[in-house]
Amino acid sequence: MKTKSIITIARQYGSGGRAIGRKLAERLEIPFYDKELLERAANDSGICKELFENHDEKPTNSFLYSLVMDTYSFGYNSAAFTDMPMNHKVFLAQFEAIKKLATEGPCVMVGRCADYALADFENCFSVFIHSDLDIRIRRIAKEYDMKDNKARDIIQKTDKSRSSYYNYYTNKRWGDATSYNLCIDSGKMGFEKTVECIIQALKIFEASV
Repeated sequence: MKTKSIITIARQYGSGGRAIGRKLAERLEIPFYDKELLERAANDSGICKELFENHDEKPTNSFLYSLVMDTYSFGYNSAAFTDMPMNHKVFLAQFEAIKKLATEGPCVMVGRCADYALADFENCFSVFIHSDLDIRIRRIAKEYDMKDNKARDIIQKTDKSRSSYYNYYTNKRWGDATSYNLCIDSGKMGFEKTVECIIQALKIFEASV
């Protein structure tokens, strides 16, 4: 299938969202961006890559959301951006990098509020991938060779962090079905069928755009 869409993937930790996104990009023969988004944002903004990694999908409890977005609308040269906390500079640089990449053509983007950054793009197809907690615990425990209780702790903390980050920077709710075009259970479907389901849904989406 040839696609004209930008596919964004939000995911619960351990659901396989990154692997599914990569498989999807391979099937569609389009670029895949995950950590690559950080590198692009670092290069474009001049902020060192390590700072992006340190703040990657981390929630914040400082500064007002409205001021962040007001600053974005005025551009990076404003005095407000210079004085802005680093976590907000990182978010805005990622926001800008995501939009630039989307103008370069169809691709798959994982995480980092990409669906929100591309809300004005009619060809943005947003997906949320989830799975039962027990399935995710088994997958993470096996992949990283750790005890189930350790895997559970990491999953819960990572999901909480992603949820707080998404909810703070967007006007939507992380994991809420109304926030996405498609929600799919990768634990029930398996990775290959999840990719196939996304492709089939994408065909319907593109026919309606």
